[in-house]
Amino acid sequence: MIVLKITNASAFMATKVGKFLESLTPDAFDQSTVEDILVRKLIENLQAQGLEGEVASVRGLDLQDKQLILQEKLHVRSHQSF
Repeated sequence: MIVLKITNASAFMATKVGKFLESLTPDAFDQSTVEDILVRKLIENLQAQGLEGEVASVRGLDLQDKQLILQEKLHVRSHQSF
């Protein structure tokens, strides 16, 4: 299993849509948008290599140093098989 944490979603969105528009969107929206883009590209690349599996975007799970932190409201935001 691979866990990936995006820490600069707002900065990434600012480079794509401009700082003014990014300032109008909530950070949670930025995070979700970046995760959706990343998942789509990740699946495309893994399929091109002949790999099969599943990818999920999860809320309520955090990676801090070498520990996974489970929050009370853990849920899968999106799930895709490839």
